[in-house]
Amino acid sequence: MERIKAVILAAGKGTRMKSELPKVLHEVLGKPMVEYSIEAATEAGAEAADICLVVGHKAEMVKETVGDKVNYVLQEEQLGTGHAVKCAAEFIGNEGLTMVLCGDTPLVTGKTLKKLVTAHMTEKNAVTVLTAVLDDPAGYGRIIKDNWGKFVKIVEQKDASLEEQRVDEINSGMYVFDSAILSRVLSKLNNDNAQSEYYLTDTIEIIKSERLGEVATVIVENADEIKGVNSAEQLTEAEQILQKRGKSR
Repeated sequence: MERIKAVILAAGKGTRMKSELPKVLHEVLGKPMVEYSIEAATEAGAEAADICLVVGHKAEMVKETVGDKVNYVLQEEQLGTGHAVKCAAEFIGNEGLTMVLCGDTPLVTGKTLKKLVTAHMTEKNAVTVLTAVLDDPAGYGRIIKDNWGKFVKIVEQKDASLEEQRVDEINSGMYVFDSAILSRVLSKLNNDNAQSEYYLTDTIEIIKSERLGEVATVIVENADEIKGVNSAEQLTEAEQILQKRGKSR
């Protein structure tokens, strides 16, 4: 079995939560939401010692709450998802594979991540993207495929043509990478864009353009799993969904 690592992005402030508490520490059914991501990563095959939280806003508070069961790296400035993962480059290294997860998606299950990892290993991909099909994909990056169903690119809503905006398969922001390939392309990321940020999706473009390996997708069965929590309303919604699943307080 290949070594499975997980990098969980947990540096955000969560301005829309209107709270001083770091976003990932907001509780869902009495548990900080980042704990759900850690549990899902563990269920998918990552040992606690192979899980790394990228922390930033109130990093000490996050470390104190989660404890020393996982690793941490500090993202001092929030310069995009690519930059966050770059901060963990040493942890990622060249061995095995690396899941990149979000600390604000408490609904994703270990079962789904395991399916993602299994597909990645079976198909020997360079990167496998977890995607969802939504009735209303507005606001999400779209997954563009060719006529044969092969991955072409991820295009953000603001950059998408009208035709691309009609695509209903979206990027969840969760991935499995071959660690060595991820390390290689992270060093090539640049922030030459309107936001001056480093985008993790650019790593996929580099993998494609340099022909470093296959890029594929796994569509999640239940689109609720990829819902992120950015507001108090979404927090309540996540609690309701978990309660329906039978996770009680």
